[in-house]
Amino acid sequence: MESRRYVESKPQRRVRLRPVDLAREHGLSTQAVRNYEEEGILPTAERTPHGYRTYTPSHALALTAFRALVPGHGHATATAVMRAVNEGAADEALRLIDESHAQLLEDRRTLHAVEHALRGLDPAPAAAPGRAVRHIGPLAKELGVRPATLRKWEGAGLVRPRRDPATGYRVYDAADVRDARLAHQLRRGGYLLEQIAPLIGQVRAAGGTEPLEATLRDWHDRLSARARAMLAGAGELERYLRGREDSPVDGAADRTG
Repeated sequence: MESRRYVESKPQRRVRLRPVDLAREHGLSTQAVRNYEEEGILPTAERTPHGYRTYTPSHALALTAFRALVPGHGHATATAVMRAVNEGAADEALRLIDESHAQLLEDRRTLHAVEHALRGLDPAPAAAPGRAVRHIGPLAKELGVRPATLRKWEGAGLVRPRRDPATGYRVYDAADVRDARLAHQLRRGGYLLEQIAPLIGQVRAAGGTEPLEATLRDWHDRLSARARAMLAGAGELERYLRGREDSPVDGAADRTG
């Protein structure tokens, strides 16, 4: 088995690795390595006269880069990035990375918005007669979700709209709108409905931000961990890109299959 130190050195055409070599080095099964190749995450392997796959240190760099990208960007984006690189579309790969960073920034802004909103929360008031209310369509449009999403949140106990006795339509008062906005923000933060329901219940009962302090700290920690994972992934991707540039013959072989 090739050592990690050697695999990360400048790829050389004369070195050939078996699927089991890549698999052992990364703690994977040989089938997983083959699957990665079929998905375009790894460049196409050359075949021996007997049909056996042979890989190079460049493939090892590709596999390391992919596995480093996943924690920060997710499996789908990491896969798309590696496919683009292996197809010779490095600019597209970098655009995908940029989009992922932009989403992280948006998530940070969302967190800050949640914190800002929670600082101004009042105890959940009952809607007074004649007070401005919203129906499901306008509220869904305001939040950028579908009406079906609000109905799902209602089923999970996140919002509790009353019914207009004359029309039977759902009516959302100020407290319902607040709860819907809070649910929307927490969903964007990656929380599941069953995690959000008790938090909103606590806010309804306590009328303040204290019940959410631990959640917000956790959210901060997860965003920071994601940002650092992106940095680690960027370093491994750059190593792979440089390896392809230093080995143009390998790169050409990868693109032609």
